[in-house]
Amino acid sequence: MIAQFVRSSKPFHASRLSRAGQSCYSTIPSKPSLQHVAQLRKLTEVSISKAREALSQTNNDIQQALEWVKNDLAASGIKKAANVQSRETREGLVSVCMLSGGSRGKTSLGGGGIRAAMIELNCETDFVGRNVLFGQLAADIAHTAAFITEPTDSSTIIRFCSLDVLNDAPLLSQNNPSSHSQSTVSSSIRDLIAKVGEKVSLKRAVTVVQNPLSGQSPNLGLRLASYLHGSVGSAPHGRIGSLAVLALQSPELARRLESETFVKDLERLERALARQITGFDTRSIKSSDDDETALYNQPFMMLGGESANKSVRMAIENWSKQQGLVRDDEGGIEVLEFAKWSVGDIVG
Repeated sequence: MIAQFVRSSKPFHASRLSRAGQSCYSTIPSKPSLQHVAQLRKLTEVSISKAREALSQTNNDIQQALEWVKNDLAASGIKKAANVQSRETREGLVSVCMLSGGSRGKTSLGGGGIRAAMIELNCETDFVGRNVLFGQLAADIAHTAAFITEPTDSSTIIRFCSLDVLNDAPLLSQNNPSSHSQSTVSSSIRDLIAKVGEKVSLKRAVTVVQNPLSGQSPNLGLRLASYLHGSVGSAPHGRIGSLAVLALQSPELARRLESETFVKDLERLERALARQITGFDTRSIKSSDDDETALYNQPFMMLGGESANKSVRMAIENWSKQQGLVRDDEGGIEVLEFAKWSVGDIVG
């Protein structure tokens, strides 16, 4: 603590002077200015009282105050995390990050490969689930998972991401990817616990990382589709989320992907498919019977128009023909895999 000089109105006797000579005093630091408090809060998102305390403890030095806040959050976060460990977390958000959406002409991001992630971050109450800091952390964790995952030989494209690996990874900001974070995913979660006072836990994560298929066949391409229900504006999170992998096949594929009109039509179809998966009780892609939990058996309500009276299977077959992807009854678009999560799902 900063020592404070206490003045007395009583006479200053020699005996007191002798005792005073044995003590050390420092000047009282100036009161933290509103400008310094605002600057520290912008950098750390801590409360006004915590920002004032940090500045008072560091004689209004912003850099030292940042270090003080970092240490304080670590200490209080660990303590609060231990105190709330037994609590249930049934609220929260599903967040999706797509770094590369797949094939798109000669200048496609990622060279035609796909790279994305979907995570679920939980908390105790809907109040914290709607907090801006909570939403930003969910988005940053999804961005981190998508960025750090490497392609692997696997029978599936959508793969579960190890939470141990993800928790130990440096947190990468979605809004500022070039910034170098000194915090890991797990330490960032502890810092948020210290700020909101609730248990926050990372429940699950999946990633999609696949190199371009152009080396295998120039007629094949992969695309990603996603949709988040309950999101606000362009926020990359919601209460229900879906992530789907689509395959396109056609001798005309490369040429068609260079057309802006085709790409816009394709993106509209992809969004409709992701909304269909999210909005319906979708549990599989295909089924031999009339099971409407199979995507291809459902009426394609989300595409609208005449497709609402057709099954998803028939609608995407007709779309492929209209777009010139089918030749000699070969080619078209197909949903390969999907993941669909709702906040609070029971995971076996």
